[in-house]
Amino acid sequence: MEDRAATLPPTGVIRVCGIIGYIGTEEAAPLLLQSLKRLEYRGYDSAGIALIREGKLIRFRRAGKVRDLEEAVRTEEIHATIGIGHTRWATHGAPTDKNAHPHLDCSAKLAVIHNGIIENFLELRTRLAADGHTFASDTDTEVLAHLIEDRFDGDLLLAVRQAVLECSGAFAVAVLCEDVPDRIVVAKRGSPLVVGLGETGGFVSSDIPALLGKATDVQFLLDDELAEIRADRLRIVGLDGKEIHRPAHKVSIDPVSIQKGGYKHFMLKEIYEQPRSTAETIREKQTADGTSLVVPTCGAQVSSCDAAYLIACGTAYHAALVAEYLWEEHLPIPLHAVIASEFRSRRMHVTPKTLVVVVSQSGETIDTLMALRRAREGGARILALVNAERSAIDRESDATVYTRAGIEIGVAATKTFTAQIAALGLLGLALGQERGTVSREAVREELRQLTLLPGKITEALRLEPTILELAERLHRAKDVLFLARGVLFPVALEGALKLKEISYIHAEGYPAGEMKHGPIALIDEGTPVVMLVSGGVAREKILSNMEEVKARRGCVVAVTDVPDDPAIRRLADHVLPIPTCLGISLPIVFSIPLQLLAYHIAVCRGTDVDQPRNLAKTVTVE
Repeated sequence: MEDRAATLPPTGVIRVCGIIGYIGTEEAAPLLLQSLKRLEYRGYDSAGIALIREGKLIRFRRAGKVRDLEEAVRTEEIHATIGIGHTRWATHGAPTDKNAHPHLDCSAKLAVIHNGIIENFLELRTRLAADGHTFASDTDTEVLAHLIEDRFDGDLLLAVRQAVLECSGAFAVAVLCEDVPDRIVVAKRGSPLVVGLGETGGFVSSDIPALLGKATDVQFLLDDELAEIRADRLRIVGLDGKEIHRPAHKVSIDPVSIQKGGYKHFMLKEIYEQPRSTAETIREKQTADGTSLVVPTCGAQVSSCDAAYLIACGTAYHAALVAEYLWEEHLPIPLHAVIASEFRSRRMHVTPKTLVVVVSQSGETIDTLMALRRAREGGARILALVNAERSAIDRESDATVYTRAGIEIGVAATKTFTAQIAALGLLGLALGQERGTVSREAVREELRQLTLLPGKITEALRLEPTILELAERLHRAKDVLFLARGVLFPVALEGALKLKEISYIHAEGYPAGEMKHGPIALIDEGTPVVMLVSGGVAREKILSNMEEVKARRGCVVAVTDVPDDPAIRRLADHVLPIPTCLGISLPIVFSIPLQLLAYHIAVCRGTDVDQPRNLAKTVTVE
């Protein structure tokens, strides 16, 4: 892509929060609050807004949800057409009202919101306090307000530029000042920031969803860039003060895509979107006649690679682990799926003949981004697999394969996981074709099987009423085990993760062969054990594991593509039948009942399904 090389590697780390800013002709307060609600999926513990009303800066902050902030804002009449808003995920300082953003300078004329961590904030705070500045919070962010106050002499853009030059670490900053009420100034290093214009004014946000239906043309700021946003124009400059010109991008995401569409939760909506999301991901990567692959792979640069790493975090790591199993069928080189944070801390053997595939839904996951940079230092060829175009990982890779899952609001990933498996599976086939280890006939057959995948996912979704009844029986469990073998083992890991994330039940996924090496000690009367049983993946050995669970009076839940097998019917307390699948489709279809089970158990337990405690959609903090 045209701006890959333009991204400067940031130092430090960033936290995931939400930023929104607006200047124009609309009432700013309701617009900011609505936009903050659209950013709730990012995870947060407090929220706040600042506005300029009749020439004076006013601020509202609350620990808790945006709805708590909304109640505070409704306590007085506000007529303002410029403002900034923020949702905070605490790092420095507890999640309290006083630590919520925006933060003010000593004169209370200037407000700052910030995503990121200012690594040298203690040094800066000590110096500023010695110079007479008074601090009202425990945050690192507040030093920015006082730094800008020190530098401000009528030119807000210059003051912000001089302030961030003193900061080490990562930041996305938005600044409002009552002395210049016709603009918002923003700056970025490391944390994502989008600026844009629409029919009613200028905008800034940490993510596109907050701008849907408002901004029509956007630009993704690169690291060490600042922007001055007015109601009718934008100006972007570098840290050296030189103006930067580049074309804007049209906002292409349909605003309807972030609405629940009649579903109780975004997570359930996104589970049901998987026939479409996998189909669109697959369709883009094949020719019109469906017989050949069209997947970017860096061409000859990777055909001679002698090893490959798949690097990711969380759910994306489980997709990468599925890919390791799929790829080893036709790529005769060492393959290793590695958790990104571990890749960074280990002495991994990376050379110019190493292929590194980095997998991230957001394209901004900090551990994955830093692992990418570590691999780059060793000269590796970098392939990205992301769901967000023009994200940091996309820009810094040699080539990118996109999942076409669309926006995913639920914190617990569902449709992005299955889209990642589909895309990674096809990428592996493409790499095998380049090396001459996969025939055209094999590719054609896999693509033929994948044409059936949306229908098979739809069939698996029809299990929901049965799974709801099962969830009502199991939702009081304290421990749940997920067991599988082969390519289904990573799916077991993902099933356990989904249950932990949204229901807060302790759950673990294991290779079924490992059960007797420790996990079997957890099984007693009534312990649910979810077992993934496929006729094509070590069926006889899985049946033996089921016998071991039944001998200890555990409750066996069998997800299986051979539901009429008499042995399974005899051993399982509950059978969840799915259609028979092959190849890339197999782990995808097996994932569907596990997602539904986690969802309905969480609903039965009354947890916050879309925004589980302590979790964020995009993890940008180490």
